[in-house]
Amino acid sequence: MIEDTSIDNPAKAELDLANRSVSPYSEQPGRCATLWASSKQRLSAADLVAVHFFSRSARWKIGRSSAFIISKLGNGWLYPLLALMIFEHLGGGKALRVSIAATLNAGVLHCLYPAIKRYIGRPRPFRTDSSLSSLFGVLDEHSFPSGHAMTLTGVLVPIVLAWPDCLSAAVALIVLMGWARIASGHHYPTDICAGAALGFSLSYPLSIWILAV
Repeated sequence: MIEDTSIDNPAKAELDLANRSVSPYSEQPGRCATLWASSKQRLSAADLVAVHFFSRSARWKIGRSSAFIISKLGNGWLYPLLALMIFEHLGGGKALRVSIAATLNAGVLHCLYPAIKRYIGRPRPFRTDSSLSSLFGVLDEHSFPSGHAMTLTGVLVPIVLAWPDCLSAAVALIVLMGWARIASGHHYPTDICAGAALGFSLSYPLSIWILAV
């Protein structure tokens, strides 16, 4: 068929041959891009539904107050309290090493997450959906990842390594912080999960090294 066409119209024959040989592969990147865009859109929609669900718990005064207090504790007030607890429980040099590891983790993460937020540039939920409202002011305009979850996880990693019995309490604390940040309209669930994952992956090696010294 191509041979017959090439006699009458060589340019058309060349184009047909190129389409037959390339199209199965050239369509693949387009399909992958479409699938990725569709998956991303569905995840974003599910994220927003979850924010609406958790924000309902902040409609009552006790919910708003709890979200406010937990978020403010995550701004820095929580960490001296954790330091007092570990010195009371562990005492001496071990508590000092845990405190050093936690402080270094918090410092490194505080240097990293603002740059990641600016690079990703994801708006906060209450900026995206006008039906959501912020319970209080924000430190920056970007949502992903959650700096509160990232820093808290980084601080808790060396504490749990040195004091394994507090693992369940540490997980509960991260969950509470995540709830407060979502209920306040400041973060999506994926922001919390990403922040906790980044906090763990970056702080775990440093914590192991410091506690082993």
